[in-house]
Amino acid sequence: MLELAAGFDLGPIDQVSFAVESIEAALPLYTAMFGAFTVRDSSFSPDRVTYRGRPVEAELRLAFARSGDVEIELVEVLSGDGPSLEHIRRHGPGLHHVRFEVDDLASKVLEMAEAGFEPVLRGASARGSLFAYLEMPERLGYSMIELIQQPAAADAAAPERR
Repeated sequence: MLELAAGFDLGPIDQVSFAVESIEAALPLYTAMFGAFTVRDSSFSPDRVTYRGRPVEAELRLAFARSGDVEIELVEVLSGDGPSLEHIRRHGPGLHHVRFEVDDLASKVLEMAEAGFEPVLRGASARGSLFAYLEMPERLGYSMIELIQQPAAADAAAPERR
């Protein structure tokens, strides 16, 4: 991963995410490793998110903890579709993605796509963050990379939206 981060100038990983079938069932194991989690429900809608090129919606249960500067996330898909559910169907529960914060999501997605990373999910959160999930080239395994651009960076990258 260090060569990858240096090659794309991604900086440090700020989140490690695990796809789980059930937050309730997974919490004892992950709590033993990472400490207490905060659980909340979330959703994404087809007007804000596309998955494999089509609008998609999903209801999610998320759990968050910290390990130093890194956020630990557990994702359970309650309904709908998305990359975590696809990962569980193909590979079972486990490590799903690592996340990097970027200043210009569009250019970083393009740069990584040209290097063989396939963009599979793109969207915007209700609070203004832009995000993309990229499937790693097969030779790197079955995990994904999430790129996130926070609202201040999103505004700077698209000044016409001000």
